[in-house]
Amino acid sequence: MREVYRYGVGSLLLLVVQCAWAQGQATILSMEQAVSMAVDRNQALRAQRFNIDQAKAGQITAAIKPNPVYTMTNEDFPIFSPKDMTFPNLRDNQEFLNSVSFTYERGGKRQNRIKVAEDTTAVTASTVTDAERQLRFQVAQAFIGVLLAKSNLELASDNLKDFNEVLDINRVRMQAGDISESDFLKISLQKLQFEQDLSAARLALVQSKAALRQMLGYETVPEEFDVSGSLTRTPYVLQLDEVQRQALAARPDLAAARGAIKLATDTVALAYSNRARDLTWEVEFKRNGMVNGVGFGGSIEIPIRNRNQGEIARSGFALRQAQVAETAVRVGALTDVASSYAAFRTNDQVVRLFETGYLEQATKSREISNYAYRRGAASLLDLLDAERSFRSTQLAYRQALAAYMLSVEQVNMAAGTRVLP
Repeated sequence: MREVYRYGVGSLLLLVVQCAWAQGQATILSMEQAVSMAVDRNQALRAQRFNIDQAKAGQITAAIKPNPVYTMTNEDFPIFSPKDMTFPNLRDNQEFLNSVSFTYERGGKRQNRIKVAEDTTAVTASTVTDAERQLRFQVAQAFIGVLLAKSNLELASDNLKDFNEVLDINRVRMQAGDISESDFLKISLQKLQFEQDLSAARLALVQSKAALRQMLGYETVPEEFDVSGSLTRTPYVLQLDEVQRQALAARPDLAAARGAIKLATDTVALAYSNRARDLTWEVEFKRNGMVNGVGFGGSIEIPIRNRNQGEIARSGFALRQAQVAETAVRVGALTDVASSYAAFRTNDQVVRLFETGYLEQATKSREISNYAYRRGAASLLDLLDAERSFRSTQLAYRQALAAYMLSVEQVNMAAGTRVLP
């Protein structure tokens, strides 16, 4: 029911987006909308979902019982004695045999086949769910990349605008004779750096939006779509042991590994079931000359040499392999949680460092240098150095915000569920 609801919401969202596109309206997506759209429309994930359908078809095959076998045998036709090819002779001397045989499976083969097929479906479903988990993180990562690119573009545009104002003021000062033409040209040359920053920011925005659009499904959104939201730090209270508990309970890759152990266990049981030889029963109608008769019989393979030893041994090793693999996945999940938790704490501290002092200091330093330079109390190098420090501080702050938001998504990905809103 949850999957039906989710796909229904995704389809409704897709319809809304397509209608907006058809009407020529701008398509603006939130992160939640982008993730839902990707889960519903991403081509790679949709292709993987067919693995579940194939596994379910395997369950049908596993439950099918062997078909009965019809055999017809006609003997003693005297084709090399044409004179005997007469109706009375064929009626009285030829042998006609018609039989139906059916196989009775012993050892619980069919029941164990069904269990193995059901286990395969469960493991496949968990694997697809894990692919969805990874896609959700990748979409969130790409979405944050778009937010960062937009923020950097806004910063680059504001920096160029502010520098143009400084350039205009110094042009007036040069014309008034307050500064030399050489100093003005030095200032003018610095404009190239701001223009390069603006061009690089525009390119980064185009590339980040293209990467996001690919994950959403290329035809799902128009080329000129936009995203809503901004880079921000939302404080959270997070406990490592709680995230670890959530991961051990909710991670789909861990569920797939546990399902693989059950699959391997049931495969061992099937291998032992296949050791039992099946019975073949037969009922026949026979006409021998003038005599019509009914017979019956049966056959069974004598297990002197082949007792399915190889498959029993192989499935036993496969079970051990699945157990070791489950341990590796469990350790990997706990490692992911520890790593993402540390990244979350570190990025939170870095953002707070910026917000509690360094941003204000960089802004004041630029303002003071600009004020002093206009009044001749500071050199050109002091002004340019303050501009560079302000620009690098602002860029680093935006990078820190993006890293913080990404670490939040990493925690959710490591936990296998949303432990942070």
